[in-house]
Amino acid sequence: MDKLKSSGEEESSGERGVLHTWRGYSCSVTPDKVLLSRPVLQAALGAKHGVLLVEGGQVYSFGELPWKQNQALSGTTEPILEAGLSEQHVVSVAAGACHSGAVTEDGAVHMWGDNTYGQCGLSGLSVVPNPTPVGVVDCEATPPQPVRILEVACGEQHTLALSTRHEVWSWGSGCQLGLLTTTFPVWKPQKVEHLAGRHVLQVVCGSSHSLALVRCLPPPYEARRPPLDKCGQCNQLLYTMTDKEDHVIISDSHYCPLGVELEEGDSKSGSEGSLCHGKVRSSPSEPILSAQTPKSTCSSGAPVSAPASVSELQDQAPVAEKECVLSAPKGQEESQAAVVDGEVPDAAAESNMDETDGTKASGGLMTTGVKSSPYPDEQALKDYLKRLSDQSLAEHASKNPTTTQCAQPLTEPADVFTSDPATPVAQSVTPMGSALNHLVISCASAVGERVVSTYEALSLRKVISYWGPGEGRERPEERVRQEEHRQGKKSSSLGDIREEEAEGLNRRLSLPGLLSQVSPRLLRRVSRPPVRAVALTPVGVAESDAHLPSLQTEVWSWGRGQEGQLGHGDLLPRLQPLCIKSLSGKEVIRLAAGALHSLALTAQSQVYSWGSNSFGQLGHMESPSTIPRLAKLSEGIRVWDVGAGQNHTVLLADGDCFQPILYYSGQQVKEGSVETSQEQTGGYTQQPVLLPFCMNLGYVSSVCAGGQSCAALADRNVMGFIASLHELAAAERKYYCKLTSIKSILLQPLLKLDSLSSNLGPACTGLLQNLVGRFGRLSQLTGQNSASLTSFLRRSRDVRGLVVLDNAHLFLDTYSEYCAAIGNLLVMGGFQALVKPCQDVFGKGAEAVQKLSECCEDGATLADILINLFYLPVRHLHEYGRLLLKLATCYEVNSMDYQKLQDVCSKYESLALHLKRKRKEAEYTLHFWKSFPGKMTDSLRKPSRRLVCESSNKALTLQNAGRFSVNWFILFNDALVHAQFSTHHVFPLATLWVEPVSEENAGLYGLKVTSPEESFMLLASSPSEKAKWLRAINQTVEQALSGAGLDTSGAVMRADPPISRTASYTFYKDSRLKGATYEGRWVAGKPHGRGVLKWPDGRMYTGTFKNGLEDGYGDYIVPNKTLNKNDYYQGHWKDGKMHGFGTFRYATGEVYEGSFQDNMRHGHGMLRSGKLNSTSPSVFIGQWLHDKKTGYGVFDDITRGEKYMGLWQDDQRQGNGVIVTQFGLYYEGAFSNNKMMGTGVLLSEDDTTFEGDFSDDWTLSGKGTLTMPNGDYIEGSFSGVWGTGLKISGSYYKPNIYDSNKEKSCTLKLGRLAVPSEEKWKAVFEECWSRLGCDSPGQGETSAAWDNIAIALTINRRQHRDSPELLSRSHNKTLESLEFIPQHVGPVTLEKYHIVRRYLIKACDTPLHPLGRLVETLVAVYRMTYVGVGANRRLLHQAVNEIKSYLSRIFQIVRFLFPDLPEEGGLLAEAPNEKKDSDSNGTKIESPKPGRVVSSSALLLPVLLPRLFPSLFTLYALEKEKEDDVYWECVLRLNKQPDLALLAFLGVQQKFWPVTMMVHGEKQQILSSTKDACFASAVETLQQISTTFTPSDKLQVIQLTFEEITQEVLSLLKQDFLWSMDDLFPVFLYVVLRARIRNLGSEVSLIEDFMDPCVQHGEHGIMFTTLKFSGNMK
Repeated sequence: MDKLKSSGEEESSGERGVLHTWRGYSCSVTPDKVLLSRPVLQAALGAKHGVLLVEGGQVYSFGELPWKQNQALSGTTEPILEAGLSEQHVVSVAAGACHSGAVTEDGAVHMWGDNTYGQCGLSGLSVVPNPTPVGVVDCEATPPQPVRILEVACGEQHTLALSTRHEVWSWGSGCQLGLLTTTFPVWKPQKVEHLAGRHVLQVVCGSSHSLALVRCLPPPYEARRPPLDKCGQCNQLLYTMTDKEDHVIISDSHYCPLGVELEEGDSKSGSEGSLCHGKVRSSPSEPILSAQTPKSTCSSGAPVSAPASVSELQDQAPVAEKECVLSAPKGQEESQAAVVDGEVPDAAAESNMDETDGTKASGGLMTTGVKSSPYPDEQALKDYLKRLSDQSLAEHASKNPTTTQCAQPLTEPADVFTSDPATPVAQSVTPMGSALNHLVISCASAVGERVVSTYEALSLRKVISYWGPGEGRERPEERVRQEEHRQGKKSSSLGDIREEEAEGLNRRLSLPGLLSQVSPRLLRRVSRPPVRAVALTPVGVAESDAHLPSLQTEVWSWGRGQEGQLGHGDLLPRLQPLCIKSLSGKEVIRLAAGALHSLALTAQSQVYSWGSNSFGQLGHMESPSTIPRLAKLSEGIRVWDVGAGQNHTVLLADGDCFQPILYYSGQQVKEGSVETSQEQTGGYTQQPVLLPFCMNLGYVSSVCAGGQSCAALADRNVMGFIASLHELAAAERKYYCKLTSIKSILLQPLLKLDSLSSNLGPACTGLLQNLVGRFGRLSQLTGQNSASLTSFLRRSRDVRGLVVLDNAHLFLDTYSEYCAAIGNLLVMGGFQALVKPCQDVFGKGAEAVQKLSECCEDGATLADILINLFYLPVRHLHEYGRLLLKLATCYEVNSMDYQKLQDVCSKYESLALHLKRKRKEAEYTLHFWKSFPGKMTDSLRKPSRRLVCESSNKALTLQNAGRFSVNWFILFNDALVHAQFSTHHVFPLATLWVEPVSEENAGLYGLKVTSPEESFMLLASSPSEKAKWLRAINQTVEQALSGAGLDTSGAVMRADPPISRTASYTFYKDSRLKGATYEGRWVAGKPHGRGVLKWPDGRMYTGTFKNGLEDGYGDYIVPNKTLNKNDYYQGHWKDGKMHGFGTFRYATGEVYEGSFQDNMRHGHGMLRSGKLNSTSPSVFIGQWLHDKKTGYGVFDDITRGEKYMGLWQDDQRQGNGVIVTQFGLYYEGAFSNNKMMGTGVLLSEDDTTFEGDFSDDWTLSGKGTLTMPNGDYIEGSFSGVWGTGLKISGSYYKPNIYDSNKEKSCTLKLGRLAVPSEEKWKAVFEECWSRLGCDSPGQGETSAAWDNIAIALTINRRQHRDSPELLSRSHNKTLESLEFIPQHVGPVTLEKYHIVRRYLIKACDTPLHPLGRLVETLVAVYRMTYVGVGANRRLLHQAVNEIKSYLSRIFQIVRFLFPDLPEEGGLLAEAPNEKKDSDSNGTKIESPKPGRVVSSSALLLPVLLPRLFPSLFTLYALEKEKEDDVYWECVLRLNKQPDLALLAFLGVQQKFWPVTMMVHGEKQQILSSTKDACFASAVETLQQISTTFTPSDKLQVIQLTFEEITQEVLSLLKQDFLWSMDDLFPVFLYVVLRARIRNLGSEVSLIEDFMDPCVQHGEHGIMFTTLKFSGNMK
């Protein structure tokens, strides 16, 4: 923490953490100041000693310390240091009656003092003189884990510890441990399992009882708990049922003994509060209940309860208290009565039997469980009743009935039904209602419909079990009066408890058979009107809970209750923790326990006390109090810390000023008295009294008490810092009390009013509910902050720990939301509507409301008073700002804390001013609605709408308006309204643009207003009015765009809102967009950028817009109502229409992928119709024109097994084309009107050929020639369908045996009637040229083309940015490299040529580049053409030519991009160093090197051919199938021979025969039987020819094969050698045969077709010729 000002530091030495102690409360008492060198952080007082924790973690003890040898006889007034803790840093201390405890910062526990009862947790020692570690270990963990402890609490004979996991551990003796054991002492710390799973906040110890403050469980947790029909501890039924003649008795008579103290047997700790053994009496005036129950020996110590018999239940009625019978040791006298603390309470004989007919009616059943619908059958019910009767009769027949009384713990006193109070019946209470419901339904099945109707009447308790927001949270004063009234008529043994205290609890009921027999009290309760339930206190605030203490708490108690110190309304002990129900919802934040009394401090600064009141220590005159009651304090006294001693209480409170004051309540101690016996003490207080010396102590931060002593920790004012902290905490406590008063006095009674909804109306009712919810949220946050500040004063001085500082946004947001809710209700006239309900509740004057509102205005209406009342919290923001600023002045100006305090202070002040403006806006708007009533204004009236300005004073008019027209402009915070007579139009501000118009023309002061569908001119009456309206509209537009315009930071708004913005708008006028809603980016009144457009009929567009129209990339959905599916388009748009590449998925199942223009398919595209299993699947890929197939295209009719490749027009085949079928038929020729019509050529699979005229598909009609496979042919006229029989009129010819070229000539004619390769896929290339910015091929600017490439790459990358999975890492790198354009200025050298080649490879590798898109499309159309049915051998020639046309046309594009690149066959420029090298070669003449000649095949085939190779090579294999089969047969036959034999057979000269071969690195001789060993490396090299694609790569493999052969021959001959063809050919033929290349003929044909012309006559050409002839050798 930044240091305080230096003067404050000097003054603070010795002035912080000063401890003062005193006894009693007389005016002459002067506190003793405990002198220590360091400030005291915490003090704890025991019976006669005390423990102090000082700064630095050291611990001191003072007083009587009999466990220390040197202090055994007399006490010490000077604190002595506990040396055993000198090496530990202690963070918490505690003191019991005669022992002490400390917790170190690492969570370890140290104990010392008296250990007679095991309270120090160390076995074998009766006294522990010095602090000794106590191990707290969780043995249930595997392995056992040490438990870290937060704090400890010490009683007389026991100790409690709270772990960091907020679980409770205990050790020592007595039932106050909360453990399931009868063996004491408990030396080893054990977990209190009954609190496991709950979040414990604090534990305290009385003399023989314990208290725990527990955070409430969230409601869903309780809802998840299953309904119980049996006790979870002892597994007994929770309810019993008995059928009588005219009614059914249902009893919750189960009693679980785990809730009471068991027999201690041999235990050494004989507590005074234990119950004496003997027969049971509910009070001394009642007879003893005689019944015997076998003693339980189970581990839980839970004896079995004894329900009464059926016959007894018929004659007896239940008594008030719940009790159970436990066995006692034999030999005890039956006449021994139940006594409490050895004496019989005087009030025990009192009774409250005021029933007229001997039967006391219940207020109803708690029926929160789920009703079980299936009824049990009658036999099951009889069996159950028989078992119940048998059990009871057996118990009553038992002899020697010696019992011990132990009463069941009560959550609250219950209602009583009784006709004979002298006859008790064992009963119990369960927290669940579903089991009782189930039992009542079971009963109804057996005893008839009358019981059903009775149960239905009683089940109305479901409706009234939750009265509304105020039930259980009524005003503290009313609750106390009710509790006092009930307590006054209650006996000490609780023999009679009034029904009012039994709300919502389970009861034992007697159900009469008729509804008329139901208690009149019940009927009165049922007749109460239902109330709407509105939660005034939120269940929890998730964000703030992490920073603020919880107010949703419960108090649990256990141990001995002989003085009512457990708070359960009785004097009975509790073995396990039990929740004090009367404190639920009281927001308890701190507990304290004296010897025999208990205290609870609430967030509302009230103190509840209960237990022994023999010396007035409870702060009221009730003696004793078995339930919590409010201490009597003067109005305005707010307690914020409590301490409890043996017979007294000390309170720390706020008074009139913010310096704390002290109150004392309890026993007076005589002055100068050293003894502590009762004889030496004085009187006692009747209510808390002010200690007059408290103002001299300074600023007290905490108090504690113990024995007969009190102690207070105080700080002196350090430069105002301490005073400012106390003032901040006191102001928050006072503020929370004010909010609580508003909630209890005003809101709760109002919300209970039946006529509230009818008075407010639906709209205002919802707004009021929202306001109440916001008020509850604000109230809770304030209460949590108040509790946080209170604990902050006790423990810390670091201002950075303040929640109001560190989490200011919580408070700012809460106040903003709250004030917005007030403003909304105010604008809608809700406060005027609340006047009548307030008068109905509080009277005509409503003085209570006026008093709450602190309104001093004379003549203020009740509505104004209510408004002021609800706006009161806004004042507290100024308090935050003022007090934080006051704290800031305590720091150096340049410190971090000063800056932070200043910043947060300015935020609170800014918000306060902002909310003040918001209030004025709301009041101004309300005045406007009142001034202009009518239907139009009513339709415009909305809760969140605020008026900015309006033109009723004619300050603003419409240009060119009619003379008698009325134009009224109203500017709200969300819209501009233009009203004309009875009509009006609303312009949302988010889509409104306004700009001033020049005043040059005729002095007009104009404003041009633009909305999405209208644009008009407004004329102001003066320049000032123009400026006013311009500023107002711009500011409101800016606020609307920024979101409600909450300017809490004080930032200045910019003058003009952005011209580009994001907003939503619904069109009402535009014919194309009428009713459509657009949400997205806008520019100057037009959709521009990304957005979503939705039409009412279900159409939706998602994508980019430009100037109000769809433009760019977007998705479009169109519902097809007929098919109940959607048409879906995804692609590019232009000027509101589909334009460019896209994919359209039709509802019919068709899919079109290709180019669009003006919402029509136009350009290249592919249409898939149906699926493979549909009725007519087909695929078309080709050119489209105005939504119709026109131009070249390929149509694959999958159903018919035909593929058409040709020209189209208007969706029909028109012009030349080719058809191939799955049966091997081939047709090329003319088509007309979608039919084969005209001249054509038809070939069948067996090479039968017809060339002539056709009139329809496969229909011959006219002249022609039919050629047989053997060469015979017929010329004449033909008619008929091919394959079904032909009519022929002509001549048959048998060719001459010398006419060998006839077949060849016929074959060469194929392709003549097909579409030329250059005419195919023109649309694909045109689109590529278009993307480069050229209207026609080659017509355009190269620089513009490169610009378009860059734009295309950028746009495509941006589209794929939202879907990174579409682009791999390598793809991204490719795109990055394409951003660098190769330099293409000047002659292209070989180096530049390689740069261009590498660029082309990368460009063609991504479809985002225009060239890559072109290649991808060409590959798709090629595969579409020649795969499947298109894999026909007669298409090989066309397929080869098509690839060559691709090369030439792509090369044309490449030369356009690189103009300096030479033409096809041109030479590259030589670099200077290359010229020198060529001169040095002498006169050697050779063909140009392949790398120096530019060719499209060398440049582009490496890119294109690998993608087309599978389909192309399939055609080669089909064409060469017969030749390859013959060749392969020859290969297989010759490869059967050994190497030497094959070499000899092929005529290889013997000098070329290898002699040795290498096997695993060793040379071995080649034998005559050796096989596949000669020229093995050359064979392996040649085999790689099948793994390459391009001719150049295949030729490279051939060259490497020759080199391998040469290398091996050279190593054999060991001399230079020059091959001759006669020598080389046999050797190469051997290698070819051994290579076993399956489709060698196809490989050769592919190389021959695509070989670069420049290498045909070079070295590669010769080698290829050798391979070709090798393959032809059969």
